[in-house]
Amino acid sequence: MEKAGADVNRGGVNWNAVIAASLAGLLFGFDTAVISGVTGALRSEFALSAVGLGTAVSAALVGTLVGALGAGAPGDRFGSRTVLVWIALGYIVSAIGSGASWDLASFVAFRFLGGLAIGGSSVLAPVYIAEVSPAKRRGFLVGLFQLNIVIGILVAYVSNFAIGQLAGGDLVWRLKLGIAAAPAALFLVMLLRIPHSPRWLVAKGRHDEAHHAIALLDMGEPAALIESFRTVHAGQTEGRLSWTRHRKPILLAIGIALFNQLSGINAILYYLNDIFAAAGFSRVSADVQAVGIGIANLVATLIGMALIDKVGRKPLLMVGAGGTGIALAGVATIYATGTGQTLLLPALIGFILFFAISQGAVIWVYLSEIFPTAVRARGQSLGSATHWGMNALLAFGFPVVARLTQAAPFWFFAAAMAVQLVVVWRWFPETRGVDLEKMDRVVR
Repeated sequence: MEKAGADVNRGGVNWNAVIAASLAGLLFGFDTAVISGVTGALRSEFALSAVGLGTAVSAALVGTLVGALGAGAPGDRFGSRTVLVWIALGYIVSAIGSGASWDLASFVAFRFLGGLAIGGSSVLAPVYIAEVSPAKRRGFLVGLFQLNIVIGILVAYVSNFAIGQLAGGDLVWRLKLGIAAAPAALFLVMLLRIPHSPRWLVAKGRHDEAHHAIALLDMGEPAALIESFRTVHAGQTEGRLSWTRHRKPILLAIGIALFNQLSGINAILYYLNDIFAAAGFSRVSADVQAVGIGIANLVATLIGMALIDKVGRKPLLMVGAGGTGIALAGVATIYATGTGQTLLLPALIGFILFFAISQGAVIWVYLSEIFPTAVRARGQSLGSATHWGMNALLAFGFPVVARLTQAAPFWFFAAAMAVQLVVVWRWFPETRGVDLEKMDRVVR
């Protein structure tokens, strides 16, 4: 078994498989950010109040929560790759339907479908990548999912700006949403060209297929790896996630997912143009500022990916919690005092930089590696559902609270980051470089 573990570490990387699965992140990121460029149009088109806008924006997030909760069981049963194919189809239908919406109800329905796809892909894409990656490069490779989220966010900001300059009238917001069908179609085509996870195949007793998949993915010596996966799987109990057997990874998954959202990252991204507008920026200048935020996010994510397998997960989370807390307190101070608006962009960029090199780079990696193979998709589902549940709550509540006092949400987010710093320091184990088959020795 030790020899097989070493073989896993020496295995190569099949970039076609990793890139195909990580494209789910691009669609995830695009959908996360594109809504910030259509909130004004939605208000006008459907005559929305603050509560109505919160409902429209959070519709996808409710779907995402449902998708995250529901993806684990079919992922463990049918394989991540199979379910991701259906998710790709959901992305396509959602993009086209959202752009063609004729009233608020239809918009909410198609955005809900897109949310199902996002929630499912946030569970299964990192699981698939983790299961086909060598331990020594797992952080970087699963991090490609997060990199694609960031690229998707930047593409959405650039797309919003470009479409706003090239198109006019009612067509603008429809094109901003509908254009996502193109990368979704590419995602579908690439998924059809990759194999199932060998670890999942062994867990299902499909050893011949696992042998072929290991060879195709260049993971190492097939016979030794199959024996390693089979031996470990034989010692695992099939069935549901169990508080008795999986208490520590369950708590870790809930913790990292909650703190990820309590940083305020998605609430800020969803309402970025509104945040700038509240500080006195025009619509066009807000779009330009958003592109700057997207570029900073991309650069910092690349730095985080370069560090995650060298520095480790825990140090990045601690540094990020401290940095984002300080930046958020700065934003809150700007709004509380009504001065220093010129510092708003630098403060938000600082927030994005610290978030991207820490929680942004770590969350999907950590969730994908701390659970045993038999329940990995369901464990990831729990973490993702926690992430998206808090996301939906904050997305709905942010415009309501910010309308009363713009500073309050940022003070709240800053305080949450101070709590995270202590929790990570005290209770989070380091998982860098540990084979998935040996993870239970660390997470216990």
